[in-house]
Amino acid sequence: MACNGSACQSGCYRDGYEAATPGDGAAATAPDNGNGNATTNGLCVKCKVNEVFSDGGGGAGDDGRFCAECFRSNLFGKFRHAITSNAMIAPTDNVLVAFSGGPASRVALQFVHDMQYKAQKNFDASRDRSLPVFGVGVAFIDESAASAPSSDKVMDMAIKDIKSIVLELAPPTKELHIFSIERLYLGDSNDQRNKLKEVLDAVTDPTGKEDLLGHLRMLVLQKIASENGYTRVVLGSCTSRISCHVISATVKGRGYSLPADIQYVDARWEVPLVLPLRDCLAQELNMLCRLDGLKTIGLPYETCHTINSLISTFVALLQEENPSRESTIVRTAGKLNPFAFNRIPEIKDINVPLATRRRQKRSNIKLNGSISSESFCPMCYCPIMPTELGILKAQEVSSDSFDASCCSSCRFQILPQDPTRMEDFYSNLPPLLVARATRRNPPDPSSLREHIQDYLLLDSENEE
Repeated sequence: MACNGSACQSGCYRDGYEAATPGDGAAATAPDNGNGNATTNGLCVKCKVNEVFSDGGGGAGDDGRFCAECFRSNLFGKFRHAITSNAMIAPTDNVLVAFSGGPASRVALQFVHDMQYKAQKNFDASRDRSLPVFGVGVAFIDESAASAPSSDKVMDMAIKDIKSIVLELAPPTKELHIFSIERLYLGDSNDQRNKLKEVLDAVTDPTGKEDLLGHLRMLVLQKIASENGYTRVVLGSCTSRISCHVISATVKGRGYSLPADIQYVDARWEVPLVLPLRDCLAQELNMLCRLDGLKTIGLPYETCHTINSLISTFVALLQEENPSRESTIVRTAGKLNPFAFNRIPEIKDINVPLATRRRQKRSNIKLNGSISSESFCPMCYCPIMPTELGILKAQEVSSDSFDASCCSSCRFQILPQDPTRMEDFYSNLPPLLVARATRRNPPDPSSLREHIQDYLLLDSENEE
């Protein structure tokens, strides 16, 4: 970012480059590295000592600007800034990292581990040990029952590799939760697989089937987190993935609920979701994995042609033409008004240090200009406009009332259009998903108070 102060002593570079001070050995001209980023005679723009490195991708945001060490610290700085500025993780939290085996989730796991490791060293070195160290767990979802892998042996090897990745991390130890997606259902393993297959087979639209699988995946993460005492779920969603979601959600008619999915925090769930890699590009994450030798797992699931895959290809082409396209898409969508639940709930635990609670209160988004929604689609859990929501006549849910409580996108792409098939589809849905339609999501009293805070009289004003 350009510096506006003429007397700045930070050593930054205005407009990407400025002539170095005499005697530092740097050139006064700035050759271009081919990506529009100025360098100092091939030296890192941050440390100005080591040579820049290039991964050869030609499109990563920091490719050709930093040396390897500064690139690593810059990427971790984005992650840490997202954590601290949005109060995502408190010392008393228990964090569950959603791990798919890909580069984004691998970097998220590594960075969360690095933060925990440093917190543990500070805890051990302190005398009073008053500041606890947040816990970390890892969740891997086995989706082989939904997307058949090439062979059971390949999946077994993938799970073995995931176990070794988690075990190789230095202490504190992290519990690994391997959860089969069909375990959302009750009964034995055969019944669970059959019900999952029936509900997926009932969805004729490939995009709808892929989206439904994503919704079930989120249910599994929530189930693991709630049953094991986790207070945060860390997702590896990065700028590249979010930019694809922005366009796909718009295409699917989810414009109203789009702001809910692209913020740093999503607390509409029982266990809030946090996205600390929101400002990192997928190419940067891939580069770090190769640079540091972070092992990733290629899951052997079948792929299909969907709206989501088509948009991913489209955005990738845009990114090749202009390396800032993905960031521009996310920044543009970020101007939309967030929802009231796009912030971490206020910490009321007196055991949490006062400084942490104050920082969280400062970092939380203001409710002014945000949207309040008490109605959510039971299928995808997206906020629903009051005018779109069908009115349920009773608390008991049936296939007809479930259809009325879903958003228009789910009704069009996921739910069967044939009323005779809707009842079978509804009967095969996981109980946790069906239970959403019975909850009417009453407004939170504390949230309501914050909405009308400007109109309340303080006790001192009453006395006057």
